[in-house]
Amino acid sequence: MRSESAPAAMAMPVTNPRSWLRTFVIALTAFLTLVDLFAMQAILPALIRHYGTSPGVMGVAVNASTIGMALSSLATSYLSASIDRRRGIMISLALLAIPTALLAGAPNLATFTGLRVLQGVFMAAAFTLMLAYLGEHYSASDGAAAFAAYIAGNVASNFFGRLLSASVADRFGLPTTFYAFAVLNLAGAVLVHATVRRAPPMATATAPVTGALRLHLADPQLRASFALGFLILFAFIGLFTYVNLVLTAPPLALGMMEIGFVYFGFAPSVATTLLAGWLVLRLGTRRSLLASLGLALAGLPLLLLPSLAAVLGGLVLFAIGTFAAQAIATGHVGRTAQRERGAASGLYLASYFLGGLVGSVILGQVFQRFGWSATVLAIGVTLSAAAGLAMTLDRDAGAAERG
Repeated sequence: MRSESAPAAMAMPVTNPRSWLRTFVIALTAFLTLVDLFAMQAILPALIRHYGTSPGVMGVAVNASTIGMALSSLATSYLSASIDRRRGIMISLALLAIPTALLAGAPNLATFTGLRVLQGVFMAAAFTLMLAYLGEHYSASDGAAAFAAYIAGNVASNFFGRLLSASVADRFGLPTTFYAFAVLNLAGAVLVHATVRRAPPMATATAPVTGALRLHLADPQLRASFALGFLILFAFIGLFTYVNLVLTAPPLALGMMEIGFVYFGFAPSVATTLLAGWLVLRLGTRRSLLASLGLALAGLPLLLLPSLAAVLGGLVLFAIGTFAAQAIATGHVGRTAQRERGAASGLYLASYFLGGLVGSVILGQVFQRFGWSATVLAIGVTLSAAAGLAMTLDRDAGAAERG
C-alpha cells in the first residue's frame, strides 16, 4: 500500500489532500483531456447530413476515437515505466489539437474517421498516464477521492463537450466547432504544465510487458474490473449516441441547440461522481457498484416514454449511475493492482474503450434494424451483466480499501 506521505499529485500551494482546489484541478485536467471524446455525439444528425450517410455508419465514425484509445491505452501501459508523466501528458494534449483542428476540413468520411482514431490515440495516452500518476502518488484512502475527482471531470467533459459542440455548430457551423475544441486541447497542455509536478513513476520492480499483462489478467478482481469497464462504456456509448436521433425525431423533434441543453442532465452527475470515493469507503466496492448500476437501470424505462420530461429524467438517472460505476471500477483497479499500476490502468482503459467501440457497432445495428425500444432493452441486458460481475468482487472490499 502506498504511504500516507506519498507526494501530492498536483503542485498546489495547499497541504490538505482533500482540498477543494486540488480536487478542482484534477477534475479540470480530466475535463480538458476528454472533452473531444463524446462531443461529436451531440451533432450526429448534422454530421449524417454533412457526409450523407446512415446513422449506424456515422455512429461508428464518430466513436472511432475509441479504437485509437483502446490501442493507445495498451501501448502507453507497455511504455509506462519509462515515460515521464508530466511531459507525456503535456505532449499528448498538445498533439491532440492537430487532428482536432484538421477535422474542420475533413473532405470525406474516411478522413473524418481516421482523424477521430488519431484523436483517441492522444486522449488515451494522456488519460492513462494521469491515472497511473494518481495511483502512484496518492494513498489508498485519498486515492478514492482523487479517482472520483478525475472521473467527475470526465462527466463534466461529457456534459459541456456536447453542449459546446451543439451550440457552436448550430450558430457558427461544423468547422468552427472543431477549432474551438482544438483550443481546449491546448489549454489542457498549459494546465498540466502549470500544475503537475515533475515526478517519475514510483520505484517498483518492473516486469516485462508480457509478465505485467499476465500478472493483472491472473487476478480475478482485476479481470472483473476490466470486464466491467467494457460493459459500462458499451452501454453508455450506445445510449448517448443514438438517443440524439430519438430526440430529433417526432414526437420530441428537438432542434440542435435544444439537444445541447438536454445535456444539462449531466450536471448532477458531476456532483454525485465526486461522492463515489466516499460511497466505496462506507459500502465497499461491490455494494457501491450494485447501487450505481441499479440506478442506471431504473432510468431505462423512462427513455421509452413519449415525454421530454420522462426522457430527461431517464438520462439523468442513467448518467449518474454509469458515471459513478465508472469511477468506482477505475478506482478499484488503481487500488487492487499492487505492482505495474501503469499496465493495469492501460488494460482497464483498453477494455473500457473497446467496449465503447463494440457498443457503437452492435447497438447501432440494433437501432437501425429493430428500433429504439430494442436498443434500450439491449442496454438493460448489458447493465445487468455488469451487475453480475460486480457480485464477484470481494465482499469486504470497502474495509480493505480503508486500511
